[in-house]
Amino acid sequence: MADAQKQLQAASEEFQKLQTDMDGLVEARQKLESQQQENENVRKEFNSLDDESNVYKLVGPVLLKQEKQEALMAVNGRLEFIEKEIKRIEEEIKENQDQSDKKRAEILQYQSQVQQATASASA
Repeated sequence: MADAQKQLQAASEEFQKLQTDMDGLVEARQKLESQQQENENVRKEFNSLDDESNVYKLVGPVLLKQEKQEALMAVNGRLEFIEKEIKRIEEEIKENQDQSDKKRAEILQYQSQVQQATASASA
């Protein structure tokens, strides 16, 4: 019974760590989605401008004039990067969920063993 109890404790700790990791992954995904939305809004603004419009980029405390096409390419590049990162995080979330499901099943198995051992010890 003590062995099953130790295994249950270890599995519970591993499951808790997986849950903590999942929280971090979800938070990272939310930040990326927020950045994606901001960049989508910037791209929409750029698309509404005519080609002769002035575009400025904030570099430290200074605004520097920038070509519209150059600025649009930078935004599109950021969006590509963000989309790749979101896909990577989603894959990690799926992997974490799979591991959590396996660990949950393992915990249930150990709990059953501990209950059976406790029942047979009291009988």
